[in-house]
Amino acid sequence: MSGCSDFAYANRVTITTTSTKYHQVSSPKITKHTVAPSQSCQKKSYTDLSKVVTLVHGSSNITKRIVSKLKGRTIDNIKKHYNSKTDDKLKIENKIYKFGERNSGFNARGDVQDFYELRDYHYENGSLFEDPQFPASDSSLFYSQRPDRRIQWLRPHEISDDPKLFVEGFSRFDIQQGELGDCWLLAAAANLTMFRRLFFQVVPDDQAFDEKYAGIFHFRFWQYGRWIDVVIDDRLPTYHGKLVYLHSAEENEYWSALLEKAYAKLHGSYEALKGGSTCEAMEDFTGGVTEMYDLENSPPDLFQIIKKAFERSSMMGCSIEPDPNVLEAETGEGLVKGHAYSITKVRYVEIRTPNTSGKIPLLRLRNPWGNDTEWNGAWSDQSPEWRFIPDHEKEDLGLNFDDDGEFWMSYKDFQKYFDRIEICNLSPDSVSDDSGKRWELSYYEGEWVKGVTAGGCRNFLDTFWSNPQYRITLTQVDEDSNDNKCTVIIALMQKNRRQQRKMGLDVLTIGFAIYYLPDPNSVPKPLDRNFFKYNASVGRSPSFINLREVTCRFRLPPGTYCIVPSTFDPNEEGEFLIRVFSENQNHMEVHDLEVGYGKKEAKALQAVRRASADPGETIKLQDTFLRLAGNAEEIDWKKFKELLAIALSNDCSEISRNRVEDVSAAPGQTETQGESNLLTLLLNLVCGAICKDTPLADFIPKVDETPLLSSQPKEYMFKGFSNDVCRSLVALADKNCSGKLGYEEFADLWADISHWITIFKKFDVDNSNNLSGFELREALTSAGYSLNNHTLNILMHRYGNGQGAMEFDEFIMCIVRLKHMIDAFKERDPDGTDEATFPISEFIDTTLYS
Repeated sequence: MSGCSDFAYANRVTITTTSTKYHQVSSPKITKHTVAPSQSCQKKSYTDLSKVVTLVHGSSNITKRIVSKLKGRTIDNIKKHYNSKTDDKLKIENKIYKFGERNSGFNARGDVQDFYELRDYHYENGSLFEDPQFPASDSSLFYSQRPDRRIQWLRPHEISDDPKLFVEGFSRFDIQQGELGDCWLLAAAANLTMFRRLFFQVVPDDQAFDEKYAGIFHFRFWQYGRWIDVVIDDRLPTYHGKLVYLHSAEENEYWSALLEKAYAKLHGSYEALKGGSTCEAMEDFTGGVTEMYDLENSPPDLFQIIKKAFERSSMMGCSIEPDPNVLEAETGEGLVKGHAYSITKVRYVEIRTPNTSGKIPLLRLRNPWGNDTEWNGAWSDQSPEWRFIPDHEKEDLGLNFDDDGEFWMSYKDFQKYFDRIEICNLSPDSVSDDSGKRWELSYYEGEWVKGVTAGGCRNFLDTFWSNPQYRITLTQVDEDSNDNKCTVIIALMQKNRRQQRKMGLDVLTIGFAIYYLPDPNSVPKPLDRNFFKYNASVGRSPSFINLREVTCRFRLPPGTYCIVPSTFDPNEEGEFLIRVFSENQNHMEVHDLEVGYGKKEAKALQAVRRASADPGETIKLQDTFLRLAGNAEEIDWKKFKELLAIALSNDCSEISRNRVEDVSAAPGQTETQGESNLLTLLLNLVCGAICKDTPLADFIPKVDETPLLSSQPKEYMFKGFSNDVCRSLVALADKNCSGKLGYEEFADLWADISHWITIFKKFDVDNSNNLSGFELREALTSAGYSLNNHTLNILMHRYGNGQGAMEFDEFIMCIVRLKHMIDAFKERDPDGTDEATFPISEFIDTTLYS
């Protein structure tokens, strides 16, 4: 069997923003995927976002300018009507982390802020809270420039009379875009207002301007598997007394402006919010995973996807491509272009006509304006089609024909008149217990570390296998499945990239591949290079793209699969969250080694090393040891360092000499050929110039084109061990914690050190005196250690040189710590249960004296 050069390769799509105005970036269209042969690697780059991205809610005008003149309804009436809706089924997750709290995923910028404690303190002392972590200064506005004019930070009561958090409830009309290019955030906030309970999860209703007001507010956002509570003060950026950024249609309403400020604090500044995806913000408001479909090229089972999404309380919206010349132009069918509609119900409805009977797919849509601007085609209010629906069906649908912006239409007309649909699938934690069906969710956090687990996409076969790997097992097919398959939505999200913009970092180009494991117990952990060489993926992300999240839906037969998330290029570092949504329970685990010793026992290896030592060299080493130890017959770390310098000087020169002797001839040559080539080179140098262009030139032997010096490796040079390494080596072998070693202890330790040096030289294939992360993995395996990706990442963070490599001194320190900690654990776990109990005094001794 040959390698998989005919297998599918990764495609790359790059999105480049070229304007300071807002850019709304959406996930690539979700498609079912099977491997197609003979696909070459493509790298696509666009500067025109319209070629890559479809805007979820049409043009930016929808959130930059809201139509103030509504047909027959006032804003207040719309709010009252809208806030009475209770068709969502959400709950607030129990665990909420404070911003900067341990395990919140964010570094503290000072003391962890508790909203309730701070509010009570300032209220009781008659003071107004000023946030030191997000000060009223230019640094909170921009990270790359200074404001072009003087911005004044004012509190709401300094901007308007009688400030309120909400004026007659909340609605999408509370959201009007300011000067910041964050329309993507505004569109998501507008959509959030359609779901009352979820809205109050993000905007807690335990705060106000007229009750215990102390200039402090808080908001909650989902970030990479956790809900984060963000505290802010209410000082807002203004110019000439007017809000510069997001504001409400009502001059004294401030929930939307404060929400934007809290989101800016979460990401470091207002400027960090420029450019983004509505999907990104929707996920930060819900903890869900977002899909988007172009209705012109939708999958054949899209209605079933929509129906199942509704049954699982997913948030759904749809829109029509805007008219570039007319703001929110109304069509002849009563629909508004560039306008966001919500989908509030999805049903197969029983229909009976004189000629036929059956079920027809219908959707109920809602125009957030809440007035008589409604669809006027088939199945609209008072449409004749409704007389063919039985009365019990009408009652079950909750049918009414008010001028409330809500209407029904057939799925066929929906596909015809709308352009796109966006589905935000909610996680189980966001759905109430009585909601019936819900998505099953598994997720893991991981990272790509340069030289260790950042292997790049499948195009880079030699390193692709080193990426993190996750195994999922699907056992139960979907309900009502005709093809005996399981629905799986896989979402790969990179973490904290928006916060890192101020450091010059942007989102990485990411994607993933899925591999089928017919016999999961027989494959290596992790899957190795040969597996990927001879096995094609059964699914993958449609492309590698520079978005925060890449999402794709698959239909897979029951079985076990391995997901490999990666960046497009190797050695790109970043953290990620990978989530798997399925209709039925899925089992997900890391496909990696268990931490510990490998197949051979350490003591057995050590005995073999000592037995194989040269007796003459052993006697010399023992004599040197006794000479340095004196009458005490023990050495401390200083004398140990001196002894190592002597031993390594002899050992390394011998090994270096042997290596040169072994490879002194160029590849493919014998020693005799190597010497002959040298004579040929000398003859050519002396006679070549003289005999050039004469008949004698043909008799001068030709030089082998293989460079002579290519066969000469760089001599290995060890500079000796540092004080810290010597102390750690002594601690490793010092059984009674005396700070000294006897000869037997030293002899065992020297056998280990010699073995580690041999391994280091073997895997340092380029003689650079350091190991790359990829070389480190194999070196530690050869040394007898079984380590997973997480541990390897930690080792490179701790002992690496910052360039994805580990130098010899640090390699020895790393392996010493590994051996010390594993030995200590194994001693406390004689039965191999993978659990050990340490008294605190022993734990401290074990960790400190190492």
